[in-house]
Amino acid sequence: MHVLLISTYELGRQPFGIASPTAWLKRAGATVECLDLSIQRLDGEAVERADIVCFYVPMHTASRMAIRLTPRVRELNPDAHLCFYGLYASVNEKLFRSLGADTVIGGEFESGLVSMLRRIEQKQESVQSEPVVNLDRLSFIAPDRSGLPSLDQYASITLTDETTRVAGYTEATRGCKHLCRHCPVVPVYGGNFRVIPRPVVVSDIEQQVAAGAQHITFGDPDFLNGPGHALKIVDELHARWPDLTYDATIKIEHLLKNAESLPRLRETGCVLVTSAVEAIDQHILEIFDKHHTREDFERAVALCREAGLALNPTFVTFTPWTSLEIYQELLEVLATLDLVENVSPIQYAIRLLIPFGSRLLELPEAQAIVKPFDPLALVYPWDHPDPRVDALHQTVLEIVEAGQRNSETRTRIFERVYAATIASLGKSDGLDRKIRYPVDGYGLPAVPYLSEPWYC
Repeated sequence: MHVLLISTYELGRQPFGIASPTAWLKRAGATVECLDLSIQRLDGEAVERADIVCFYVPMHTASRMAIRLTPRVRELNPDAHLCFYGLYASVNEKLFRSLGADTVIGGEFESGLVSMLRRIEQKQESVQSEPVVNLDRLSFIAPDRSGLPSLDQYASITLTDETTRVAGYTEATRGCKHLCRHCPVVPVYGGNFRVIPRPVVVSDIEQQVAAGAQHITFGDPDFLNGPGHALKIVDELHARWPDLTYDATIKIEHLLKNAESLPRLRETGCVLVTSAVEAIDQHILEIFDKHHTREDFERAVALCREAGLALNPTFVTFTPWTSLEIYQELLEVLATLDLVENVSPIQYAIRLLIPFGSRLLELPEAQAIVKPFDPLALVYPWDHPDPRVDALHQTVLEIVEAGQRNSETRTRIFERVYAATIASLGKSDGLDRKIRYPVDGYGLPAVPYLSEPWYC
């Protein structure tokens, strides 16, 4: 049985969600081909020879790209069994079925893909028997990355000494034990997270180091959901490859709770911590159910600096509850905390996505503003009650796109965004309320940059 696994986009990373099921399906006897369309073209011959075509849909952008490609795949091979799997598969099941999907699997998908393979091999019923959302605890095996493009074709990281390193990617856990209302992980995992055994994670890192990786991105929704598990992994990583660096995503709440472990992260090679701050306005934080405050964020900034860790804060800057004044305040806080160089410019233009199944829809505040679900955009659209905010969002997006296209510095892009914000408030002079930068700063070098600027 010939299986084609297709990844459309995953933030410039070599996709774990292709490499892991490749190993499972090969062990089950399948012939597996892989296509990563962020780097490669759609191979019509590979589609034509496949008995099963599987789209990996771990995120919003990847899902929309898969939707656009599905008619072409169907045209090339109308008889292939069509599958969608990954985080966005189950929540968009109805749409994927309407496009001709035979199997849809969310959550822990590897065992479901093998079950699908067996069902098709044995010519059993064509109707899917595997659960659409699978949260079973799997016995993971080392991913097989042999069919993917080489690591040097993916995103890299530039360190503070301006050296660029080839970046690999792996996952130590899946899911998340938190229930943030805006997060796409929550409708699938519902507060559960699953651990990938340490030997499997280390084995995956080992093969990437052998393939040229000098840096590893841990793609867990939160690396410290299981702090004991994570710390054992980075201890072993550092013992085996002392020069290997890494980055991880850690919730503000977990940075505070595990403050004593932050120096240990730095000592074992961590150079960058991404944290989904989302907002500094308390009302918005409560709507999102983030379980941190602005003061917590400021404390986390201080803790990371004390530990020598660069913090990469991310935000949902435009929401139905974001006023012009709230947006201006966020910019000023970032400047005051000396974080302008830490923030990827696209963060200034992130607009809240409300996908199917979002916990935000539990709230009257959200129900009051959403329009009917748009199956092609995969979201419930919304307009801001203040048209000036939507207009500012469009302006900021244009500033960011032009700035990145013209290789402007993060500080220059920030200054232009701030000036546009002041103008949107009707102020004649963009400097009539000056940003208060720290007098002495923190003496920090430029922060590490991942070369992939997009986000969702």
